[in-house]
Amino acid sequence: MERFSANIDKTAVVTGASSGIGLAVARMLTKEGYKVIGIGRKFRCDDIFEKIENDLTDDNKTDKLIRRILEDNKVYMLVNCAGVGFYGLHETLLREDIRNMVRTNLEIPLVLTNAFLPSIRQEKGWIINISSVTQGRVNTHGAAYGATKAGLGSFGESLFEEYRKQGVKVVNIRPDMTRTELYRNADFECSEDEGAYLLPEDTAEAIKDLLHMRDGVIIRDLTITPQYHRISKKTHQE
Repeated sequence: MERFSANIDKTAVVTGASSGIGLAVARMLTKEGYKVIGIGRKFRCDDIFEKIENDLTDDNKTDKLIRRILEDNKVYMLVNCAGVGFYGLHETLLREDIRNMVRTNLEIPLVLTNAFLPSIRQEKGWIINISSVTQGRVNTHGAAYGATKAGLGSFGESLFEEYRKQGVKVVNIRPDMTRTELYRNADFECSEDEGAYLLPEDTAEAIKDLLHMRDGVIIRDLTITPQYHRISKKTHQE
């Protein structure tokens, strides 16, 4: 209860909050006492945080949403979690798939961070980018996806250097294979072995630990991985 009282006036904006890691993070922050504004395309949960259905790739709607949020809130934290992936040999990807990944995984985090930074800087708050373990790897059958995550990671690293003197904390979180809908467009999925995949809550708990660290200390880059590296081939395309 003491921590709840300390965070009750701190607003956290979480994208991709309708499912997967974004939903787990929104739930965790709500329990921690933050005022959470969750943004997603379609919500099926009944959690108590504020839920806003919005397609962030729609520029006009997103600009209005940003203005609405800033009119009513001082944003303390932005969690850039919305993401999409298309996989396969690069020549097999559709142009629209590539554009979708670049916009969702890279452009939108840059745009939202740009909009909310003045408030976050004033509040000496947090920007948390949910990147991917692919950020620093060679990614066969995922070259474009990995490139967008590498760009997001580079952005986070540079942003921290720009704003660290002003008290802004910037963290890149790099989860490995996680049981989410991210692989719905892939011909592979998580292994059934419980030691070979993460749950969305694992990443949320890791973020909670970062938020509880002593003020003035920050882990800038965190990779979260299961014990084993195993995937399963889908028996059919969904």
